[in-house]
Amino acid sequence: VQLQASGGGLVQAGGSLRLSCAASGRTFSTLVMGWFRQAPGKDREFVARMLWSGSSPDHSESVKGRFTISRDNAKNTVYLQMNNLRPEDTAVYYCATGRILSITPTLYENWGQGTLVTVSS
Repeated sequence: VQLQASGGGLVQAGGSLRLSCAASGRTFSTLVMGWFRQAPGKDREFVARMLWSGSSPDHSESVKGRFTISRDNAKNTVYLQMNNLRPEDTAVYYCATGRILSITPTLYENWGQGTLVTVSS
């Protein structure tokens, strides 16, 4: 599975961005797609996930109510709509796919290249 993430950028606090992750290749064994982020000097952390079918979205407590994961089945693309962004959301955001429903990064097998989101105060 190949993943191509895009949509990052610089935004002021309170602003919005939408990240995209296009999947291609052998996706038939994929169970879940997730978004993770990693800020400088910190571990990679779970942001959101959903089943490859497009059901059962789940978000971390730190982004719940502000971020929304969704999927366009026809395009094999998963989105992360990020609203009311805060400076602490600044990080490199990664999309990933796996065959186990988990929030643990090491259980995801395929990773996109990451896209940088910078939120200024």
